[in-house]
Amino acid sequence: MSIRPVLETRRARPTMEGAGVHLHRAFGFTDPSECDPFLMFDDFRGERPSDYMAGFPWHPHRGIETITYVLAGEVTHGDSLGNSGTLGAGDVQWMTAGSGILHQEMPRGNAKGQMHGFQLWANLPSSLKMTAPRYQDVKGKDIPEITDDDGTTVRVIVGEFWGKRGPVDGIAADPQYLDVSIPPGVKKTIRIDTYRRAFAYVFQGSAFFTDAAAPQGVLLEKEVMGEEVNIRDLSGNRTLVRFGTGDEITVQAGEEGVRFLLISGAPIEEPVAWHGPIVMNTQEELRTAMMELRNGTFIKPQH
Repeated sequence: MSIRPVLETRRARPTMEGAGVHLHRAFGFTDPSECDPFLMFDDFRGERPSDYMAGFPWHPHRGIETITYVLAGEVTHGDSLGNSGTLGAGDVQWMTAGSGILHQEMPRGNAKGQMHGFQLWANLPSSLKMTAPRYQDVKGKDIPEITDDDGTTVRVIVGEFWGKRGPVDGIAADPQYLDVSIPPGVKKTIRIDTYRRAFAYVFQGSAFFTDAAAPQGVLLEKEVMGEEVNIRDLSGNRTLVRFGTGDEITVQAGEEGVRFLLISGAPIEEPVAWHGPIVMNTQEELRTAMMELRNGTFIKPQH
C-alpha cells in the first residue's frame, strides 16, 4: 500500500456566478489538467436569501457533466428537454449535457433561510462530447450510508465503497464521489484506486491529511485571501486538498471531527477548449457551438 502525498492545499475563493449567487470556488477556469477529469468545483451556501435567490437563470452547456449535491434548502431546475424538478437536502443530480442543453437552477433556502450545496463539473472525452443529454435525479434516501465501528460515516454517491455502490451510474469519468464524516480525534485510512486523480474538499470541522513526508499534517499556503495562517494549521472549512499518486489517503480528524467530500476519477488527458459553460477539444468546436447558439441550432433533435 502507498499513501498518496498531499500536493497542495488551498482555500476556496469567494466569487459570484449566475444572476448574483455568492459562492466559493475551489478550482476552475485556470489549468484544466490540474484535477482532470474534473474542471470546476463550487461551494454555494448562505444564510441570507439575498446571497443566492437570484439563482442561475437559463444558460447553455455542452461537452461536460454537472453534478449538484444539496445539503440544505432546495434547488428547482428545468431544461430545454422539458425536464423539471426539485432537489432537496441530501439529493443529487447528475446532468450529462453532451451535445447541448439549456437549463436553469434556482436555489431556495430552508425554513431558516439557509442554503448549501455543491456543484462539480466533469469533462467528457471527445468520443462523448456530442452524446445525447440526460439527467439522473437521486433522492437522498436512495444514497447508501455506511457507518464503521469507529463512527466514521460515508455516503456513497457515485462508485463503490466498503461493499456498497452509489445509485448514479454510467458516468464517463467512472468517478467515486463520497461524503465522509469522521468523529473527533479518529484517524482513518481510505482506499482510492491508484489510477484515479483525487481531491478532498473539507466543508465542516477540520483534519490533517497526512503522509510520510508531512507526518504532522499538510502545509497550508502562508497567505490565504490576504490573511496569515498557521502553516501547520489543520485543513478546515472550505479547504481543497489535492493528492498525488498512491492507493490510499490517511485522515486525522480534528477536535470537532471533520466532514469532507472525497472525489476521484480517471483522467481523460485530452486537449481542452473552454469558453464559459461550453467545454470542447478545439477552438473550432467552440466556434461552432457559439455559432449554433446564435442561429438556434444548439439543441439537437433527440431520437
